[in-house]
Amino acid sequence: MNWWLLTLTFIAVNLDFFVLLLFFLKRFSLRAVLTGYLLGMFSLLVLSYVLGQTLAHWLPEWLLGGLGFLPIYLAIRGDEDEETVPEQRHSAVITVLLTYLTVCAGCNLSVFIPVLLGQSLVGFLETVAYLTVLTVLVVVLLKRISQLAVVNQILDRYGERLMRLSYLVIGLYVLFDSGFIAHIMRLIKLL
Repeated sequence: MNWWLLTLTFIAVNLDFFVLLLFFLKRFSLRAVLTGYLLGMFSLLVLSYVLGQTLAHWLPEWLLGGLGFLPIYLAIRGDEDEETVPEQRHSAVITVLLTYLTVCAGCNLSVFIPVLLGQSLVGFLETVAYLTVLTVLVVVLLKRISQLAVVNQILDRYGERLMRLSYLVIGLYVLFDSGFIAHIMRLIKLL
């Protein structure tokens, strides 16, 4: 396994979620955020590995790009009542886990399926261990960043709007980057 490629892949597919982690680390404990993030990452890595070993050629990347509509929906819907935050309906761990799966599933699957394709089980377990270490380092670093006064001021004043904007940008990026929009446009031209 090329560790530099794996590091770059991890950063690239999670960069958008790192921004959301700042919001979660402000609301939830470090342990809850880390647990939810790791559960989501493990879920997507295992799914990527299994799909990469069995179904890699059955699911085109553009189809996975349809998941980009989920964060767009979250951006438009927002919190109807700001007092009713997700952690009151679910535990903090479940909130982070579900958000990670919603926001990152399409991108992670479309990137990690080919990256993990052909890896042995030992190679896959090494990859999981390496990405676990990277995840812990990133979350701890983001926790420190989230404690800076200037970051707190920005999050307090613009946090909700920034999160909605992040969801919108993420959704649009997934739709375009995956080829979903291009594929739909080709289908429309055929009609």
